[in-house]
Amino acid sequence: MAFNQIETRQWWVERWLELLDSYRFKKRLERGRNYAREGNVLSIKFIDTLILADIQGSEAEPYKVSLSLEPLADEDREQTLKRMSQPPFNDEDWDCVINSLSEKAIFSAQLLAGEMPSDIEAVFTSNGLSLFPYTLSDVRSRCSCPDKANPCKHIAAVYYQLGDRFSEDPFLIFQLRGRSKDQILASLRQLRGQNNEEVISEELAVTKDAQDNIESNAEPEKGESWQDFWRYDEALDSSLVVIVPPLDNKPILDILGKMPLPNDDAEAVNQYLTEVYRVTKE
Repeated sequence: MAFNQIETRQWWVERWLELLDSYRFKKRLERGRNYAREGNVLSIKFIDTLILADIQGSEAEPYKVSLSLEPLADEDREQTLKRMSQPPFNDEDWDCVINSLSEKAIFSAQLLAGEMPSDIEAVFTSNGLSLFPYTLSDVRSRCSCPDKANPCKHIAAVYYQLGDRFSEDPFLIFQLRGRSKDQILASLRQLRGQNNEEVISEELAVTKDAQDNIESNAEPEKGESWQDFWRYDEALDSSLVVIVPPLDNKPILDILGKMPLPNDDAEAVNQYLTEVYRVTKE
């Protein structure tokens, strides 16, 4: 899908493009948008939290672009983190986010189905985090072209091309923050499974408590327990047992109803039993 062919964009793509629109040097971004529309972005690869892209410029060899929400390999990490308005997520941050996501079944269901929940940003915000960068200064980028400006038109082209990639796979946004799709789904399945086990354990505990209360509050007579309440061990008086024929005089097979057998088999069995009952009555 080419960038200029996107008519109705998902909300997370719009959020990414809003980040670009907030950049004050519009001319640079416009040149990058044109590069994206004209197909100058030859390839984009996602390697963990790093994006590597080849952009065809004015030279024969494509320019190399690298982009990340984390400090790049040859940057001074400590100094870079100080300049960033929001540092990268660490393991503790992601544990908090995953726990929050697992608490609502709708989040787990949508993510497991490959959908981006419309209010997922609130989950990150409640944990003091932001899924999307605040500004372009939070995005670390580099290009092999001689242009000293950042973003140059090659980097800007990658920015716009990422909108298409995020549209196709929203989990790439999470990957840039340090967790792949497989990692997130595996963690959600594990936590949801644990939650289900806890619910079952709680239900069993409640059931056991209720049974214990019944047993402790029961008042059995003659030293018998409540389990023996419906037991009757005395001999039945013959006057209490009365066997009478059906009032409508229907044959027993008619009273029992249709047999659960194929029609031909049911008919054969019915004829046989009819003869057996006739002989028995005689």
